[in-house]
Amino acid sequence: MPVRVSPGSLLAVSDLHVGFPENREIVAALEPRAAADWLLVAGDVGEFAADIEWALGLLAQRFARVVWVPGNHELWTHPRDPVGLRGQQRYQFLVQLCRNLGVLTPEDPFPVWDGAGGPARIAPLFLLYDYTFLPAGAETKAAALELARRSGVLSHDEARLHPDPYPSREAWCAARLALTEQRLAAMDRQLPVILLNHFPLTREPTRVLRYPVVAQWCGTTATADWHLRFNASAVVYGHLHIPRTTWQDGVRFEEVSYGYPREWRRRAGAPGPPRQILPEPG
Repeated sequence: MPVRVSPGSLLAVSDLHVGFPENREIVAALEPRAAADWLLVAGDVGEFAADIEWALGLLAQRFARVVWVPGNHELWTHPRDPVGLRGQQRYQFLVQLCRNLGVLTPEDPFPVWDGAGGPARIAPLFLLYDYTFLPAGAETKAAALELARRSGVLSHDEARLHPDPYPSREAWCAARLALTEQRLAAMDRQLPVILLNHFPLTREPTRVLRYPVVAQWCGTTATADWHLRFNASAVVYGHLHIPRTTWQDGVRFEEVSYGYPREWRRRAGAPGPPRQILPEPG
């Protein structure tokens, strides 16, 4: 009798934060459900190059294909990381690290998932943010940062995410937006697209943040219509540490983060397996 082979699933996860022993243990136990499973990793694997290499290397050995996009934590120049590169140089270092492991990045050709629920093009994005998600009561970046300082929730990005050689994170974001928009516009529109980014592409998911001032580090208004313009069947993101499925303009938005142990302990317990993106659940 022939052996029945599972067609596999397209799965996604983000914000693994393997610097925490509890999260590292969870990642060490992650396994595909079928040999053909792909895994999308939407950033914030860790803060240290060695941790990022360990986690992505492990996942690349287990899943048929791993696709990664950077989060803000990977881009930090942490004072205790032996890899002291900053900004664009650090990003390029991580891209090469991924290529050495066989992991796809935003710098590679967009792959096509042709398993169950496909075909669909996977578009890994690296876009950053530009302080256009301004909180109520702030009309400028300076005012928004001051609100954050007074609230006690100023992001570590302000000290550790360097934009070199760009003059600011906004300028780096603008450059990434221009490059990425050009690549997306050149895609064959016959296939539906899975947009994969660390930050949410629209402002809407940030409305439920406990501290609204944090939204300024969560994306850019420039991508508000990308899920419509580029034929997205789903948008996969992380960063907010609020795992859930929502819908905007008929498009499925999947926040797939694990988050910090102190956060997932307040929920139902340790995070479960990666989220299934395709075939579409239900």
